[in-house]
Amino acid sequence: MIWKLLWLFLIYSFAGWVLETVLASLKQKKFANRGIINGPFCLIYGFGGFFITAFTRELTGIWLFLGCAIVASLLEWIAGHLIEMWYHERWWDYRKIKWNLDGYVSVPTSCVWGLLGVFVIKIGNGLCMSLYGMLPGLISRIIILVLLGFLAVDAIATLTILFGHSKNPERWIAADRDIDSVTKKLGAKIDDVVNRRITKAYPQKQHTEKEEAHPEIFAYGCSFYKIVLLFFIGAFLGDITETIFCRITAGYWMSRSSVVWGDFSIVWGLAIAAVTALLYKYRNRSQQFLFWMGTFLGGAYEYICSVFTEIVFGTVFWDYSDIPFNLGGRINLLYCFFWGFAAVAWFKIFYPPVSRLIEKIPVKIGKIITWLLIIFMLADGIISSAALARYNARSNGIEAANSFESWVDEHFDDGRMAQVYPKAKKVD
Repeated sequence: MIWKLLWLFLIYSFAGWVLETVLASLKQKKFANRGIINGPFCLIYGFGGFFITAFTRELTGIWLFLGCAIVASLLEWIAGHLIEMWYHERWWDYRKIKWNLDGYVSVPTSCVWGLLGVFVIKIGNGLCMSLYGMLPGLISRIIILVLLGFLAVDAIATLTILFGHSKNPERWIAADRDIDSVTKKLGAKIDDVVNRRITKAYPQKQHTEKEEAHPEIFAYGCSFYKIVLLFFIGAFLGDITETIFCRITAGYWMSRSSVVWGDFSIVWGLAIAAVTALLYKYRNRSQQFLFWMGTFLGGAYEYICSVFTEIVFGTVFWDYSDIPFNLGGRINLLYCFFWGFAAVAWFKIFYPPVSRLIEKIPVKIGKIITWLLIIFMLADGIISSAALARYNARSNGIEAANSFESWVDEHFDDGRMAQVYPKAKKVD
């Protein structure tokens, strides 16, 4: 399954590059190498084909069109904000098109993505899999690994150059005065080539203002450290909230944690971190705007999380089939509205004091705490994943194959796993 998805990722990255390059070249009347990297790949199309295939496989009819449009638009919106956040540039702008959101997505372009997504599911995937089936198994995997390696090196090098340019565009001025001036001249040449290519590919790109830096304040603004700490705060508070909600509605206490160590709901933690990073610039907008953005993003996010956990862990952690207006039991209209209310409450009530409290932490202590929490959560995630894998394997009668799996079986037996994940359902 994963090899086929990686194959689709590469094929659609190349096909997207061809499409974007042809359209841009016709518009500019000269060749324009589109995409963020130098090779013939447009990553957003690759990710679009990958995620559309993975997350809309159950949808049909109008729901398939809407699902494809939503997944592709989310990718485009997130990519636009990440580019602006990291490089302080805007590479495309739909503000002249009606019904747009901050110029990064618009209803007309989303409809185009929806149609392309339906084509991918109905026709494109079949053609790509036919081509994949013509290759011997070992040869196809070697091709995929080689192309992924080339793409990874190209992407890392290009992104590093662009990030360095955005941080200090004059960094090569003193090259001749340095001992390694030849190396720096070569670096400056590569830097110049990459930036001229990006400028030609995106002639409409605009520079945006950087947020004022305050190095004496820990996690100022929407920084990495603040987002990480908000993840942990959101994961803990989300677990507590869901536990109390289940006690009120179901009449008994149950675990709502996503991991085996600690009371943390990864879904809520990621939601708080993601919504803060993506909607930070909109935090002062109206409550109506935040409500509908929270409803839309929360519903899409919960649906994607449900499909992801089923694909990766073979387990469904929630099922809304008994609630009216549900979609495949993965989301329902009422809980989507809850996401909307949560977004309003977060930005209008909770975020300001929480942000100020985080910024009061001393800089060195704050960084140490953050990295210790990251290490702990990585270990917790690894052990939880292993425990879920063994939980599923034991249900299929598969014995432990090594000492680590035996340790997992001993410490996380079926009784404990049922206690940690009482609503989990195993699926094929």
